[in-house]
Amino acid sequence: MVEKERIEKLKSLLQSSIVVIDGAMGTSIQNLELSEENFGGQQYEGCNEYLNLINPDYIRGIHRTYIEAGADIIETNSFGSTPLVLSEYGLGAMAYEISFSASKLAKEASMEYETDGKMVFVAGSIGPTTKAISVTGGITWDELSENYYVQAKGLIDGGSDLLLIETSQDTLNVKAALIAIDKLSEELGYEIPTAVQCTIETMGTTLGGQDIEAFYVSLEHRNLLWIGLNCATGPEFMRDHVRTLSSMSKFPVALVPNAGLPDEDGKYNEDPDSLADTIREYCEYGWINLVGGCCGTVSEHIGKLSSVVETLNPRKITNRQVTAVAGLESFIIDDDTRPVIVGERTNVLGSRKFKRLVSEGKWDEMAEIGRSQVRGGAQVLDVCLQDPDRDEVSDLNVFLEALTKRVKVTIMLDTTDSKALEEALKRTPGKCIINSINLEDGEDRFDSVVPLVKKFGSAVIVGCIDEDKQQAQAITRDRKLSIARRSFELLTQKYEISPSDIIFDPLVFPIATGDKNYIGAGVETIEGIRLIKNQIPEAKTVLGISNVSFGLPPAGREVLNSVFLYHCVQAGLDMAIVNSELLQRYASIPQLERQLAENLIWWTGEDPIGEFADHFRGKRISRTIEERNLLPLDDRIANCVIEGTKEGLVDDLNQALLERSPLDVINGPLMAGMDEVGRLFANNELIVAEVLGSAESMKFAVSHLEQFMGVEETSTKGTLLLATVKGDVHDIGKNLVEIILSNNGYKVVNLGIKVPPQDLISAFKEHRPDMIGLSGLLVKSAQMMVETARDLAAEGINVPLVVGGAALSRRFTYLRIAPEYQGLVLYAQDAMDGLYIVNQMQDAATRSQFIDKIGKEKSLLVADEEKRNINSDTYKAVASTEDIVIPIDSPPAPPDLKRHVIRNFDLAEVFNFINPVMLYSRHLGYRGRFEDALKSGDVKAKELQVRVREVENIMLARGDITADCVYQFFRCASRGDDLLFLSPDGNLVTERFQFGRQQMGERLCLSDYVQPLSTGIPDYIASFVTTIGDGVRSLANEWMEQGNYLNAHILQALAIEGAEAMSEIIHQRIRAMWGFPDSLDINKTDLFRAQYMGKRYSFGYPACPRLEDQRKLWSLLEPESTINVKLTEEFMMDPEASVSAIVFHHSLAKYFNLSANDVDELDRRVYLE
Repeated sequence: MVEKERIEKLKSLLQSSIVVIDGAMGTSIQNLELSEENFGGQQYEGCNEYLNLINPDYIRGIHRTYIEAGADIIETNSFGSTPLVLSEYGLGAMAYEISFSASKLAKEASMEYETDGKMVFVAGSIGPTTKAISVTGGITWDELSENYYVQAKGLIDGGSDLLLIETSQDTLNVKAALIAIDKLSEELGYEIPTAVQCTIETMGTTLGGQDIEAFYVSLEHRNLLWIGLNCATGPEFMRDHVRTLSSMSKFPVALVPNAGLPDEDGKYNEDPDSLADTIREYCEYGWINLVGGCCGTVSEHIGKLSSVVETLNPRKITNRQVTAVAGLESFIIDDDTRPVIVGERTNVLGSRKFKRLVSEGKWDEMAEIGRSQVRGGAQVLDVCLQDPDRDEVSDLNVFLEALTKRVKVTIMLDTTDSKALEEALKRTPGKCIINSINLEDGEDRFDSVVPLVKKFGSAVIVGCIDEDKQQAQAITRDRKLSIARRSFELLTQKYEISPSDIIFDPLVFPIATGDKNYIGAGVETIEGIRLIKNQIPEAKTVLGISNVSFGLPPAGREVLNSVFLYHCVQAGLDMAIVNSELLQRYASIPQLERQLAENLIWWTGEDPIGEFADHFRGKRISRTIEERNLLPLDDRIANCVIEGTKEGLVDDLNQALLERSPLDVINGPLMAGMDEVGRLFANNELIVAEVLGSAESMKFAVSHLEQFMGVEETSTKGTLLLATVKGDVHDIGKNLVEIILSNNGYKVVNLGIKVPPQDLISAFKEHRPDMIGLSGLLVKSAQMMVETARDLAAEGINVPLVVGGAALSRRFTYLRIAPEYQGLVLYAQDAMDGLYIVNQMQDAATRSQFIDKIGKEKSLLVADEEKRNINSDTYKAVASTEDIVIPIDSPPAPPDLKRHVIRNFDLAEVFNFINPVMLYSRHLGYRGRFEDALKSGDVKAKELQVRVREVENIMLARGDITADCVYQFFRCASRGDDLLFLSPDGNLVTERFQFGRQQMGERLCLSDYVQPLSTGIPDYIASFVTTIGDGVRSLANEWMEQGNYLNAHILQALAIEGAEAMSEIIHQRIRAMWGFPDSLDINKTDLFRAQYMGKRYSFGYPACPRLEDQRKLWSLLEPESTINVKLTEEFMMDPEASVSAIVFHHSLAKYFNLSANDVDELDRRVYLE
């Protein structure tokens, strides 16, 4: 039995001093080098807990060494003493006995050393077992809780003063253990003192996926003795996590790190002095109440810790008053975050589509609806599977398992069945919101649900409903406030619920059905919110917004919902249950429509319902059709192409066929439309996405007309052979050229990517094209174009050659490529410029003049180049004679040097990190500030975002499109301009990278950013490769064949920018693992601008232009075998949507360029060696 007096003394000790917990039991046992006989035989070897019974003196001795070293609390040797773990050794039936013995041994040892001035407390150690509900599965909540109960009972009966749930990786496991302890407490008649410690892995979360804030919020409702972190890493990596925990915890905070991380030989790198120095720093910051040691620590570590903290003051307990909820991530509901958007589409009562998917058992598709809601802005998801024709408990179990693997937000559990609610809480990590309770049947609902709120830790929604037989649901503002006050007093005083966990629903009624009872109900709800917020400020408010617009035309519903939400928020509304994907900004709604909605809410005007409904009942659509029909036939056909629409196009084409041939229609109004598209694009009046929409309409029209054309008829204006050059896997730009040309009357033979010159020559002989187009992205590709042009010329091929790509310029084209080719070489800046060039060359009326123009441009460039060569000084390489950048004296050490492989990373999170400037402006051609345009309600921006979201959702639903990564830290050093990758002990050079140095200006070189080898100071570098899966290219090709050009282009752009976004995420994780996490207030714009410590560099780019060095990186990281990213012959990555980089930690690291002379000098140096 736990002695209450002892625990009160421990609590007092926690307030007055920093308490010391012992070190690692496992490490201490390992250091004894026991034989299998010592464990009781081969079958029990490694079962440390069995030693409690067969060799107790070993365990008793370890306890004594830790007490003598200064430990105030010793842990029992029971980390794995559940029946579940012990059954692996055939000892499951002895779990109680082994746990009892563990406590008894520790208690006996503690009593040997207790004096009047010194107490030694025993913490019953409860490990995570070998199963985790939300990670490994394979066990139910009830089974796991029963295992914990057996262990806890043995520990308490054996004499433990408290129980410590440690090394926790899954909040559901922790809650299962806590509820088992509650059961035992109830049987014993007193509350068993309990503490909890979690393990944050190097990726910044528990294995279950929660960060430290979400973990704390999930357990904040408990009366814990302390909460803390243990295991996984050394103290340096725990810095940010313990600082965060310290800032919010109402409990004492413990820090129990490993002695660093083991190397390949299993040795830990933190000696007692270094461990104590780091922890001393944290204690001086006021973050810590308890310290101790986990894996790798022994009595020497504890002795040093004890002496260091003896004179230091403990952390002062904080008690923040906030409404916090959590899924895998926590969320605070306050004035800065309101209105919190609650996605409503994962609800069988509010979504027909969702209900249908439930009936079909399509759980993954249902979960994707939830993910779409989150990506549309939902910060909480309302989940309701209350279908009277189905087993709600079974449905909730399956769906929540699928959903919680896809979203990190808080789950709102919407059910009236208490049993279903309890089972759902067992499947939902974090701190949920329960929707809802009320006083309709007196306190019955309170009595059945509030115990679950307290048991699992939840916030709860309280509806403004009571027992009134005339009007149970409160309509007027005064009734809403009255019920809210009564409920608040009951919940806070009788049921002891925290005010911050109470959320009132003032109720919303349909205001446009004509029901007289609900006339003016909208304004009553608005004012009811205002009253509740003013008089019960500690509580929060929520509304199911969509109810207000029931019965109205669909277009009008979203307008009324948005206007009503705006006014509710102005009144103080905290949370809104809405379809997050269809919300409109109040400011972007036309003034007339806002006024019509406000007339409905305030019930003003002669007929507010009729006026609103008339406006939204399709009048504008019919008016548009009428206006269109007034246009001449050819204008209607051309406009379909210009506007990128197919509406009415077939009828118009059929009408045109009555008077002319299909070919005349193609070369007439359809080509006129495409010509206008080209003009509008050239004038910056259309963006790339709109051009692709026009191409889709053109293909649709031509496909319709081809069925009426004879075999001899053709609409082809010429043939173009198109290819990405050898070694280059980038094809998004080339595909865009194909789309534009093929829908402007040209036959395009697309040879694909990585096309060697001989294949191009063979294809030329087969197809006899009028022109050849070459594409390439990197500098290496530009040089390959020179070689390709030379090989084509050697075969006597001289048709016009059009080249384009990011690394090309007009100067390079005319001065480097053109001299190697017999025919005309032309530079295309983009796809539309390529169309202009091809049109000019294929039109006999413009060809000669256009060739003359190109000749003059080329002559000017040649003359300018000759002038430059005459005036240029002789280049001389300058040797490095001084430190350009001073290396950091004490480089940060990473937590480990092992390879980390991430497969199937959350693609939704990747999309969230995509730079909108790159996606919408660079790839999709949006002109202007896209995000600002989106906020202001710009139609073009909104339509483009909708198309992107559609493609994202398709990608999310496919199993062959995944986000993958491999990354690793390496020991390194510099030697002159070389960067050396070293073995972990620093004695062996495993790889060498030769970098170029600027010979002018700052004279920078990448090797400057690490410690010279001669200093012997350990330094480190990181490297990674990210990719967005293999399925992108096949899906893009499929869509291209179907004429779904815009989606194909968006898909490839999302993949490319997704790989960049993944690298941003991984780089941020690397910084955190390295011990210098980003500041809490950093935003995505800061990340996109690289406003953080250290920089990452990719081979083939200005600071390290040698793409050949990719081969060395591949030998170090092995991305081909881990994430299926290969290198081409020219050292480019395949799939195209991949990013590789090396990462430096130096605070002065910056991006810089090597000049052409610098690169030549580097190449010379590499060649000579």
